[in-house]
Parts: sequence; C-alpha cells; structure tokens
Amino acid sequence: MRKKEKGEIVQKILNELYPAPAIPLSHTDPYTLLIAVLLSAQCTDARVNTITPNLFKKANTPEKMIKLKVAEIEAIIRSCGLAPRKARAIWELSHLLIDRHEGKVPASFEALEELPGVGHKTASVVMSQAFHQAAFPVDTHIHRCAKRWGLSTGKNVEKTEKDLKSIFPKKDWNRLHLQIIYFAREYCQARGHVVKDCPICCSLLQ
Repeated sequence: MRKKEKGEIVQKILNELYPAPAIPLSHTDPYTLLIAVLLSAQCTDARVNTITPNLFKKANTPEKMIKLKVAEIEAIIRSCGLAPRKARAIWELSHLLIDRHEGKVPASFEALEELPGVGHKTASVVMSQAFHQAAFPVDTHIHRCAKRWGLSTGKNVEKTEKDLKSIFPKKDWNRLHLQIIYFAREYCQARGHVVKDCPICCSLLQ
C-alpha cells in the first residue's frame, strides 16, 4: 500500500474519531500558549495545565513576567521537569519580546525560533494554534505513530515532519497534528500497544 493510500485511511479514521480536536494546553492568548508549549517539553499536557494557572495568575504578560525573579518562576514550575532551564528561558524570552517585538509574540517561524527555549516544534505549535498558519508540529507521539503506520522512516522528527507534509493536504495539517496526538494517547501508545485494539493499525494491516 502506498503512503498516500495509508494517509487517506489514517485521515478518515481520525476525522471520524476526532472531528474537532481541542488544543490540549490551557491558554488565553499567543503569549500564554507559547509559555505552556515551552513548559510541555518532557512533561505531560495535563501536568502543565495544573502549573500554568498559578504562573499566569502572577504573570500572564511579558511585562509582568520580567518583574518576577527567575527563582520565583522556577519554584512555580518545578514539578514539570527541567525547571531551572525553563524558568530562565521564560524570563529571557519575555525580555526579548519586549525589546524586539513590542511585547507581542511574533507570527513568524524565524522570529519565534530566535527566542530562548523555543525550538522548531514549539514554534510550529504557536504558528499553528495561535496564528492559524499551516504547520505540522511533530512530537514523540506523532513521530512514533508515523513510523508505526509506515508513513515515515522515523529516523528523526525533521524527516517525519517532511514526510507527513508530503502525504497530507496542507489545509489539514493543523487539525491532523492534534488528531494524531489524541489518537496516540488513546489507542496507539508507546507501551502496551495492542494492534487489535488500535483502529488505524488494524486497518493498515488488513
């Protein structure tokens, strides 16, 4: 079966299961989304959503964030892992948003990726979900599923992103990114995966 054919099967199942997937990270604007995505590195969305209310109560804008000490930010986000590095990145990127972008989150990949703690995946999520620009952020769930479903060689996330973009229509990338994450968590987990209980794996093996 060709990758395009597999992609059509995958997309049909995902559209049936998750016709309108919600963004799993709680946020109110591009800045709070950026911070939430940064915090989600090596941390579950559920845990991030328990941390950000306390953080955003104290500082939900770059101007308020730079008034906090890095140690204060670190204390609030400690349970999400990599807290020292993330706290420093949040404080520094908030300064840069004020200095370079008038306190606003820039709507470009290049400008976002110049910010501390912001890699290509984080920038892609922000561009996709905050600014509604076509992007296909690849996290560990998507990387795993793309390889498992034969849609990519799975050598690295950059290759996986390129492969998925070549298979699926550009207009659907933003929705598919979320659909695959939800599906991966519910049906196609890294551990304890049972093929017969996975709608996509079952369909691709028929």
